[in-house]
Amino acid sequence: MSFEPVFGPNSRAIILGSWPSPKSWEEGFYYGHPRNRFWPLMAALTQRPVPVSVEEKKRLILENGLALWDVLEHCTIQGAQDATIRDPEPVDLERVLAAAPIQAVFCNGTAAWQLYERFLRPVSGIPAVKLPSTSPANAAWPLERLRADWEPKLAPFLAKT
Repeated sequence: MSFEPVFGPNSRAIILGSWPSPKSWEEGFYYGHPRNRFWPLMAALTQRPVPVSVEEKKRLILENGLALWDVLEHCTIQGAQDATIRDPEPVDLERVLAAAPIQAVFCNGTAAWQLYERFLRPVSGIPAVKLPSTSPANAAWPLERLRADWEPKLAPFLAKT
């Protein structure tokens, strides 16, 4: 079972990963690996401090009009290697789409995008924007390069607070 989605009545865009890493499972929340740049990137994009607790992370997502989830509800995987994903079972995206005014879908990395296109785009009808992964395995993309790519795509959907 994947983590519960984070969304609210003001979530206009959803960011989807593929599947939680072992470090995320240890922490009990998305992007738990200390070298994953997701939370520092989100803080930079929203001009907020980097969240530390799960509650701070949820608040950062919700206060900025976003939603967060993974594409898969269950799968077989070796460690955190997306290339080893087998037996993928997608999440019930309708659950979020029925409760939030989602206008855009962003996928954190190629694996999430491929899985979304295969399983969830037929459900949502919303084309996904593939973003470079924030994973530490994507070392060619330092934080500033990630920000330069993510910001113009995500900015139109961030709540102005």
